[in-house]
Amino acid sequence: ARIGSGALFVVIPDPVTCFSTARYSQKQVFRVVSDSSLVIVDWFTSGRHESGEKWDFELYRSSNCIFAEGNQPVFLDTVLLEQSSPVDIAERMHEYQVIAMVLIYGPKLKHVQDQVQENVKRLMSQQLQIPSTRLGCCAKTNSDNCLVRPAFIASCSAFGPKGMGVVVRVASTTTEAVYRFLHHQLAGMEPLLGVSPYS
Repeated sequence: ARIGSGALFVVIPDPVTCFSTARYSQKQVFRVVSDSSLVIVDWFTSGRHESGEKWDFELYRSSNCIFAEGNQPVFLDTVLLEQSSPVDIAERMHEYQVIAMVLIYGPKLKHVQDQVQENVKRLMSQQLQIPSTRLGCCAKTNSDNCLVRPAFIASCSAFGPKGMGVVVRVASTTTEAVYRFLHHQLAGMEPLLGVSPYS
């Protein structure tokens, strides 16, 4: 997709769900100019975790690439999970059932970027003070020192020329928590879209 001058392009799908033996691969390429704006939500889930569905697929690959004028790379990212190692996907993911990436880029979205960065910083400072999920003891030890992981983790960082973009990465034990997070973080886009995302 080519995003023209002053334009806003938004890709906010429901999550991909990979079931047994599935192989999923996508590559999204976006070309922007200096005043283009872009929002991408790219996420996937193990399925209906409460019904017993778990990570069980052959391969998941998702690539997102943003190029500026002159074919200059602004953002290059790939998420890859495959059943090629001795430890299967479900074990590698521990109790996390959802992985998400939210990318917010361009001058029309500066207020959203600022708010998201502040929200993620505040959320994680609270979350990591009081871990919400105790998932079991450290592997291969007889000690009582147990491994504690939050049920929801988010990180946020700037990218691109003059920090024009922000990328948020999320891991969660439930899909519903990510829906709520996305709705809250992207609510500032309602004046631009006419509707609040994930409402």
